[in-house]
Amino acid sequence: MYFATVTCCVPGAGPASPARLPFEAIMRLSRYFLPTLRETPKEAEIVSHRLMLRAGLVRQESAGIYAWLPLGLRVLNRVCEVIRREQDRAGAVEILMPTVQSAELWRESGRYDAYGKEMLRLKDRHEREMLYGPTAEEMVTEIFRASVRSYKDLPKNLYQISWKFRDEVRPRFGTMRSREFLMKDAYSFDFDQAGARHAYNRMFVAYLRTFAGLGLKAIPMRADTGPIGGDLSHEFIILAQTGESAVFCDHAYLGMETPPETVDFEDVAGLQGLVDAWTSRYAATEEMHEEAAFAEVPAESRLSARGIEVGHIFYFGTKYSEPMGAKVAGPDGIERPVHMGSYGIGPSRLVAAIIEASHDEAGIIWPDAVAPFDVALINLKVGDAGTDAACARIQGELEAAGLTVLYDDRDERPGAKFATADLIGLPWQVVVGPKGLAEGKVELKRRAGGERESLAAVDLLARIKRI
Repeated sequence: MYFATVTCCVPGAGPASPARLPFEAIMRLSRYFLPTLRETPKEAEIVSHRLMLRAGLVRQESAGIYAWLPLGLRVLNRVCEVIRREQDRAGAVEILMPTVQSAELWRESGRYDAYGKEMLRLKDRHEREMLYGPTAEEMVTEIFRASVRSYKDLPKNLYQISWKFRDEVRPRFGTMRSREFLMKDAYSFDFDQAGARHAYNRMFVAYLRTFAGLGLKAIPMRADTGPIGGDLSHEFIILAQTGESAVFCDHAYLGMETPPETVDFEDVAGLQGLVDAWTSRYAATEEMHEEAAFAEVPAESRLSARGIEVGHIFYFGTKYSEPMGAKVAGPDGIERPVHMGSYGIGPSRLVAAIIEASHDEAGIIWPDAVAPFDVALINLKVGDAGTDAACARIQGELEAAGLTVLYDDRDERPGAKFATADLIGLPWQVVVGPKGLAEGKVELKRRAGGERESLAAVDLLARIKRI
């Protein structure tokens, strides 16, 4: 089981830092803000949207725009924590860019007029044309060109986790396709294509580790590179019955081992070998699917399923550096445009994708790595001296060991408490009642799988930590 303190991914917060506060030792559901819903909202078309609204993770404020409520924000922060860890490990450096950008930058790249109605355009009080950033290639290129002049200062990879806005004509599926969304976007800068290839491989491997760290099996699938051409574009897809598109791949991908924590991101040949191993088998989305090539996969290994895109990495060469003058001097003193790539993960989209891949009829089943709390502690008889004391003791012991606990101390029927615990999907449920305590036992339930067992309270910690 993965134990971690919650970290903050709010723009401007800087590097991940522990956010566990003293008040969490008495995190009681009676004091928490958890506006759950009994009925399924009519506007929710897919499972994740329904469950995020019902479990009180988010609230829709307007079309495609959501407020993240306490439970949802904790999950979002934990997703960001895993993303940051792997970006930092791969050598990327975090920055934070403005959400409002100057139209002039986009005119330099030639994208301002071509982008379309998805861009939210505005003017400030001086009638200067501005926009709410749907992406940040222009901005990061401007930051780079202002400071880097020599090939000796390369490579660089700058990333941020910040809010973006795209005025989708038809936002739907909750945070899966919203107008305002949280995005991790990274941008690499290299002197030549060989360096850019290594930067791409760094992010490829970092993405494999990121999704595994979130409890997901993501399959890299070849994606369209558009007018640039080449083979350096991959979408990372997780399989889910409720996925948004059809995907086709070799079943062997499901058994491939994630690159270890000890992977050397400086080893050019080693990283290329890892990428080659992960791209040597057939894997394609519906848009890139080739029936003849898929037919060459042994029949018993062909997998046709539904998938959800959770990440996209892309090499685009000098598309932005050339028109925007982002050049560095080479060993011969001649200035050349740098080679760039971009690498995106949508944390707010990922929360929905995780739910699509991990739920049942009763509610969400959070992977341990991103659960908002580790344990739901359920008091079946609030006000009883024995159960109250036992719950206080259990909560204190679990939290002292590094676990986070949400204590259901509400004056509700047991059935309502069980339903809430299943709906919000915390990995463990500890049930404390007078009957069990009379026998010296409490009940422990694993949300994933539903296994239950009775054991002494003193054995809870050892049992939970075995996972």
